Amino acid sequence: MFYDTSHYRKSLEPVRDDRTHALVNILPRESKRLISKGVLAMPEVKRVLEKGWFVVSRGITPSYILEELTEQEFDTANCTAGIITEGRMASVLEEDRLGPWVFRDGQLDETPAPQALSEFTAYDVSIKGANAVDPEGNIGVFAADKAGGTVGGIWPTLTARGAHWVAPVSLERLIPSVIEAAKHCGNHLWDYTMGQSAGFMPVVNAQVITEIQSLELLTGVTATHIGSGGVAGSEGAVMLALEGDRETVLEAFELVESIKGEPQFESPRLVPYVREPETSPAHSCLLYTSPSPRARG
Repeated sequence: MFYDTSHYRKSLEPVRDDRTHALVNILPRESKRLISKGVLAMPEVKRVLEKGWFVVSRGITPSYILEELTEQEFDTANCTAGIITEGRMASVLEEDRLGPWVFRDGQLDETPAPQALSEFTAYDVSIKGANAVDPEGNIGVFAADKAGGTVGGIWPTLTARGAHWVAPVSLERLIPSVIEAAKHCGNHLWDYTMGQSAGFMPVVNAQVITEIQSLELLTGVTATHIGSGGVAGSEGAVMLALEGDRETVLEAFELVESIKGEPQFESPRLVPYVREPETSPAHSCLLYTSPSPRARG
């Protein structure tokens, strides 16, 4: 479900013709920076950083949250296990992977993530991003692991205890229906894949934070998704319409301006994939993508 920001949005009075309007374009890497700021503005997160468990799972967007929280730079490309890069689904070399990260009462803690999770109460917070989000606020996460990866490890505990699963995800990943997509996926289902085989884990009870919720949390502006996409470096861009009084819209506009120019990072070293022979058993996946040059180095 999308995080409810209705009580953060400022009134759209005066009447429509007297409102201030703005159009912003946000690139994917800029969205990650904006969304990370929005996550840290959530009351649930602020509270748990004072007292409680705050666990950040691997992921590219979660790495931006870590940077905002610690004011340190992270090796973003290696802060994940699975990654979509170089035109295929892939995995970061296991020895290069960083995370997950555990914070206790706001301080980085050496407690292993599974142990911290075992001590979760309904007030504690887990951060896990997503590969897809639908108009209902359901999310989908790709999982190459046969037991569901991170999702398979955290979902039962978080759901059973009523703890907070916060899912930072950009609207560039909007799909028609997570539930429908899940019916057509499975990491043992595919006969052909472009890169890593992966299943699709649907989650219906996460608290989803997109660009819209972030802007509304941070400024009180009313934001509406009006378009996506672009070319020549603007692929994946999200276009939002902003509405409100002049001061509020200007604050939101300047916030977006402040994240423009967020640098791109290089692809990490990837696990190499070799095309399996035609005689492979059914559902073993024929991988046509050649190994990454980075992985051979």
